[in-house]
Amino acid sequence: MWIYEKKLQYPVRVSKCDIRMAKYLTEQYGGADGELAAALRYMNQRYSIPDKIIGLLTDISTEELAHLEMIATMVYKLTKDATVEQLKEAGLGAHYANHDSALFYENAGGMPWTATYIQAKGDPIADLYEDIAAEEKARATYQWLINMTDDVDLQDSLKFLREREVVHSQRFREAVEILKEDQECKKMF
Repeated sequence: MWIYEKKLQYPVRVSKCDIRMAKYLTEQYGGADGELAAALRYMNQRYSIPDKIIGLLTDISTEELAHLEMIATMVYKLTKDATVEQLKEAGLGAHYANHDSALFYENAGGMPWTATYIQAKGDPIADLYEDIAAEEKARATYQWLINMTDDVDLQDSLKFLREREVVHSQRFREAVEILKEDQECKKMF
């Protein structure tokens, strides 16, 4: 179903070690509006969506997994040379105690990822509106993350991810219109 190229969707560069920024980025790694939640939401919803839209959900969920990989790379690069003392100073002492320097699906506040972050109503239009909202919340979070760093290299990757959220929202809006048109069509049996 997938072909994996051993490269990131977009290059991830960071200019310096920035542990606090890495902590904030975990919001997009394991937070309610992050990439993992989006990928799993769309992959799950594709099983109860009309055939016309299945490919869209598959494509976007797959891309969200690529975004998850980018976020993981950012967090890794921002923390790879950090000492235990630096991790503690940045508010990651509890994370270190539980996971050492391993990535873990949690939000910026340290709360573990949970399936309650994702929705599937079974009504295609309701699910697509949920997806639009998820993309817009992710876009907003990326903007706030961009605002929180002065690392222009990191900002570049975050801007790429923010723009992809905009594209996904637009695609989901188009899918809503396709389904609405189908509902309005007179059906003859």
